[in-house]
Amino acid sequence: MSTIVIDKPTTATIHGANAAPNGWNDYLQSWGYDGFHLRAEWANVFESSLSHRPHFLWATIDNRIVGVLPLMFVAGPIFGRFLASQPYLNTGGVLADSDTIAKTLIDRAVDLADELDVKHLELRHEHYHEHPRMNASATEKVHMRLALPETSEQLWDSLKSKVRSQIRKPLNNSELTHEFGRHDALNTFYDIFCRNMRDLGTPPFPKSLFNQMLNQFGDDAEICTVRFNGTPVSSGFLLHGPETTLIPSASALREFNRTSCNMLMYWHVLERAIERGQTTFDFGRSSVDAGTHKFKKQWGSEEFPAVWQYYSRKGNVTDARPNSGKYDRMIATWQKLPVWLTKIIGPKIVRGIP
Repeated sequence: MSTIVIDKPTTATIHGANAAPNGWNDYLQSWGYDGFHLRAEWANVFESSLSHRPHFLWATIDNRIVGVLPLMFVAGPIFGRFLASQPYLNTGGVLADSDTIAKTLIDRAVDLADELDVKHLELRHEHYHEHPRMNASATEKVHMRLALPETSEQLWDSLKSKVRSQIRKPLNNSELTHEFGRHDALNTFYDIFCRNMRDLGTPPFPKSLFNQMLNQFGDDAEICTVRFNGTPVSSGFLLHGPETTLIPSASALREFNRTSCNMLMYWHVLERAIERGQTTFDFGRSSVDAGTHKFKKQWGSEEFPAVWQYYSRKGNVTDARPNSGKYDRMIATWQKLPVWLTKIIGPKIVRGIP
């Protein structure tokens, strides 16, 4: 891999390339779960499944990495061109040994946004980074994370009686079973996922996105599926990062809500995380007081800030969001499409959404 030296500030040298340098993942290990979202494997996932183009920026002092910022170039005919860190994930952006190094990396990211003529540079931070050219932010959503005890019995005892009864019902239902799998469970997971996305009026990601996560992260990626009399009714995709398990995508069939299959699925994935010795479960982002927020909060999860920062060059940063109001008619139309058709045309649309 050839390295292009972009800039040489007083304290650090900034580099840029389309592939991660040696030592990239080693540097991220010290950042734990935050670093997991920036690992080099994600570029392989996004490039192969979503046709995004990676740009790695990193800072060195005496040939030692002291800061990183991975970016993905996202382009499509409907929404335009973007730079994002990281698309699909709830967390991304810059990690560096000092605020000065972080600012210098963002400087280069802003310049790259100008060079590529994108609408927005989007950095999915978890705390605010002061920078004069980051001119917009989105803070209305929060991360919902649960501190896990050492045993599932302790988790059970920590839940409110109403939640325990909602779990006990499907646990005692012999018609409901659960299983964990990997590639063998992918088709089942994807069928449920696409059905749910259609009902929400949202184009689905390609199956290859999940297949690539299984390939890139090995046994740290798996799928939990709940069946009702043998029929798959709920499924969630799990990633086991450093000390934290996250569930980036999970779905249930609405006509089986009466069985509480989704509660059962979440109970089993929480058990799974505890079995693996994890200390935290990441439920993902939610808008405060939304239905998903209330669902996650009932498990005892707490709110953590999500600070998505933007260098906005064209239009409004909310333009590509489904809840912006611009796409209400399109969403209503999408909800009427057959699922098989959304599997064909949906991935081609969603590839262009950061």
